[in-house]
Amino acid sequence: MGRDGYSIVPVDPQTSLMKKTAVSRSWVLIDCTGKDQILDVDKYAIMHRVQIHARDLRILDPLLSYPSTILGREKAIVLNLEHIKAIITAEEVLLRDPFDDNVIPIVEELRRRLPINSIHQGQECGNEQSNGKNDVEVGEEDESPFEFRALEVALEAICSFLDARTTELETAAYPALDELTSKISSRNLDRVRKLKSAMTRLTARVQKVRDELEQLLDDDDDMADLYLSRKMAGASSPISGSGAQYWDPSSPTIGSKISRASRASVATRGDENDVEELEMLLEAYFMQIDGTLNKLTTLREYIDDTEDYINIQLDNHRNQLIQLELFLSSGTVSLSIYSLVAGIFGMNIPYKWNVDHGYMFKWVVIFSGITCASLFVLIISYARHKGLVGS
Repeated sequence: MGRDGYSIVPVDPQTSLMKKTAVSRSWVLIDCTGKDQILDVDKYAIMHRVQIHARDLRILDPLLSYPSTILGREKAIVLNLEHIKAIITAEEVLLRDPFDDNVIPIVEELRRRLPINSIHQGQECGNEQSNGKNDVEVGEEDESPFEFRALEVALEAICSFLDARTTELETAAYPALDELTSKISSRNLDRVRKLKSAMTRLTARVQKVRDELEQLLDDDDDMADLYLSRKMAGASSPISGSGAQYWDPSSPTIGSKISRASRASVATRGDENDVEELEMLLEAYFMQIDGTLNKLTTLREYIDDTEDYINIQLDNHRNQLIQLELFLSSGTVSLSIYSLVAGIFGMNIPYKWNVDHGYMFKWVVIFSGITCASLFVLIISYARHKGLVGS
């Protein structure tokens, strides 16, 4: 049993993460040394540990559908990006569903990139035995605070994940569209329809992540809320008289100290309104997710162009059918006139002028044929003049 009644199970990197036996309450805790632990706790224990409200934790509930969100709180960052549902503090990361296939690589990356320095792998994050000079030296080796390194891993993972899905969709969509342009069939049309539906859903997911990053970049106050190490240093400094009321020493997370790299990073800046480092971080991944969205936009335009081309082809086939119908109707009218004349003169009625005038019937047949042919040519010429048929 861990602190405050938490159920803590050590993680075996070789076997544990490869077994998909996740429970709905499972979290993985990774500290700034790269060590991780599996926590099987309820939401109230998580709320007590990281000091967030229930409405913030509800955003991370996999049973509820919430858009991509990055929220800065007093002592934590609430992160909901697709399958990445995490809580980042100044010293540790809590990641939900650690046995999910999409989350396992993120856990591995956090374990690799979160440690401050390989020399301090065996030390605790809050060890303050070193003097200020050594702290600044460590800060120069790793300038980014802990929460920014964790946030960067999450942003990199989600951008790479969405970009990979976009690449897979492009690989399947472009050949299908080319095949559809060469042969219009029900099978090809249904295949493109499914790909277009998948593209629409993926575009909405990418757009949500992009909008969240854009919203953060547009608001300096929201970015300042993500500087957990700076706020923690300000609350625990002798200058701030309100530090004691915000940090409870009995809390397993809040009672510990800031990592030396984070404190050195805060000390080198000093300006609480300076958000340049986070802004550069967010801009980098904003450009990446914007590039992914541009790929999807290009694919949508290609699909729209293919649809226009198919509609043109269908209109052309429709016009050809109309022309064929016009030809058949004109021929039918001409033959009807010819049949009328032949029927009139073919009746077995005893006319007096019928006797010894056989040549007359030959000329009538010839004249009727010429008249019908002329009428057919006249109808077709009129149709071409009006643009109803092609030349």
